[in-house]
Amino acid sequence: MSVTIKDIARLANVSHTTVSRALNNSPLIKENTKKKILDIAAEMNYKPNFNAKSLVTQKSFTIGLFLTSLTDGTSSSFFADILRGVNKVIDENYNMVVRGIDDYHDLSSIHRNRYDGMILISQSEQDQAFIEHVLKQNIPVVVLNRKIEGHSVVNILANEHEGAFLAASYLIKNGHKQIAMVQGKEGFKSSQERKGGFLRALRDSNLDMPGEYLVQGDYTMQSGFRAAETLLKLKNPPTALFCANDDMAIGAMNALYANGKRCPDNMSIIGFDDSGFSAYTTPSLTTVKKPTEKISMLGAESLLSLIENPQAEGGQTLISTELIIRNSVKHL
Repeated sequence: MSVTIKDIARLANVSHTTVSRALNNSPLIKENTKKKILDIAAEMNYKPNFNAKSLVTQKSFTIGLFLTSLTDGTSSSFFADILRGVNKVIDENYNMVVRGIDDYHDLSSIHRNRYDGMILISQSEQDQAFIEHVLKQNIPVVVLNRKIEGHSVVNILANEHEGAFLAASYLIKNGHKQIAMVQGKEGFKSSQERKGGFLRALRDSNLDMPGEYLVQGDYTMQSGFRAAETLLKLKNPPTALFCANDDMAIGAMNALYANGKRCPDNMSIIGFDDSGFSAYTTPSLTTVKKPTEKISMLGAESLLSLIENPQAEGGQTLISTELIIRNSVKHL
């Protein structure tokens, strides 16, 4: 039979309430008493009964990690960075459920009894209905990745507009005037921010961009490959290409090699995100570092604080991006 709190209380010669408080690190218990109880619990290989604990505390000990979609427009590197960041903060006292909003036809299963808190990696304005539902259920929520207007929720995101501006400005500084862009997934806020920063840099330098230089992608390597092939077939192909994420940049590099061209000799390429493999491409990829792991860690820390203090005020935090210069851009 499994060891219970009452078994520990009997051996420690204290009440089961004292044991419960000691196991939950309550400041009401003296340190010597707490140590004695924890030593006995360890000796008896005590495992907490979370079902019983949930009944007593009215908590589910479950945190929801939701994305707009787990598959559509979410690259594996972006997803891995999110999980790594959140997992560094959320300890073993919580279970974590990872889902995509697009998995749900209705939201009736999203309620306070099921989730103690929620981290939402929002990629689209279509997530607004989900956010409204979570707030109505009084579930503490932290929204990452997308700017949220008109809500007092905790909102943490990267300055993606500025990152794309830095990328395009670097290409211009290196003498490029014929610069194309592979856009991110249509409808995603990150796609709009990155496109906006890119176009601002061109306007500031009085550079015109032909309409055929703006190619639609969807954040996958395949779309980057197709986009680069389309650009190579133009009468006047661009000398430089900004891709809205690293996956598409790598797809574009492969399209060059498949067509007998090389990066950066025939076309310079810059990505966005600074995913784990961007330093190991050939050539290594110049890219914009979006600190996704750091943002996810901050989001998880904020959520745990919010669970402890549900009345805490929300607010927006904007995290800077950084241009990481490697070998995929040629100076003309």
